[in-house]
Order: sequence, then C-alpha cells, then structure tokens
Amino acid sequence: MSDDEQTFEQTENVGSDTFPMQCSALRKGGHVVIKGRPCKIVDMSTSKTGKHGHAKVNLVAIDIFTGKKLEDLCPSTHNMNVPNVTRNEVQLLNIEDDFLSVLLDNGDTKDDVKVPEGELGSKIREEFEAGKTLLVTLLKAMGEEACIAYKEM
Repeated sequence: MSDDEQTFEQTENVGSDTFPMQCSALRKGGHVVIKGRPCKIVDMSTSKTGKHGHAKVNLVAIDIFTGKKLEDLCPSTHNMNVPNVTRNEVQLLNIEDDFLSVLLDNGDTKDDVKVPEGELGSKIREEFEAGKTLLVTLLKAMGEEACIAYKEM
C-alpha cells in the first residue's frame, strides 16, 4: 500500500436534468422534453394499434421558457425524457440592467436572472419602482432559469 493521500474534489449535488418515463404514463399538465426543450403537455391523444405495431401517443406541448408550441409522436411503450422542473418563490431585491437581483432561501443573493420580456417584465418594473415588496417565481429546468410570475408580499 502506498502512503499517498488521495484527495477528491467536492462538487454540488445536481442530479440529472431529465429522467425517462414511458410515453403512456405521461399526463396532460405534466412535463416532457421535445426537440431538446422542456415543455408542458397541453394535449395528448392515443391512436389505436394497427395490424402490426404499437399504439402511438400524439403529444402537443408548450415550451416552458419560450412559449412555442411543439408536437411529437411516439410509440406508447417507448420512453421519453421528462425534465426535472423546480419552482422557487424568492424576494426581489433590485432590478439592474435588465437583470433581477433576488434573495434566495439560504440568504445568498442571485443576480443573473433576466427580467422577463413583454407585459410581465414591465409590470414587475412598474410595481418595484412604486416601492412595493415583490416575490418572484423562478422556474428552473435543464440549466435554464426564468422568472414566470410575481406577487406582492
């Protein structure tokens, strides 16, 4: 045996971005990965099996970050990836250069969340500049993070 001491780098426990789930087990309102994007299922239908073959599941879903509509067709027995989606409500501290500065649950601050585009972004700015204390809802999936909602504290 050698006297060399081994050192191991410590990393953050992040787990996987996605997990597999059988197509037939997916449900409306659930999440799925279509064309590499995390999506929320808005409609799904199952076609009957043919003479030879599998029942097919037709999925219609909306990208949770861009709002784009995506569709996919897969055999009901095959697996599809489901994104691990986390939702966090955090306090808004400041808005600087199109980025939100928020207070995380552990007391740290996070300054790299973009102000949402469109009506939601302008409403958040308006309410914050009026001196209101706001809670913003952050959605995180597959390495992306976005502010999707807010409410007054």
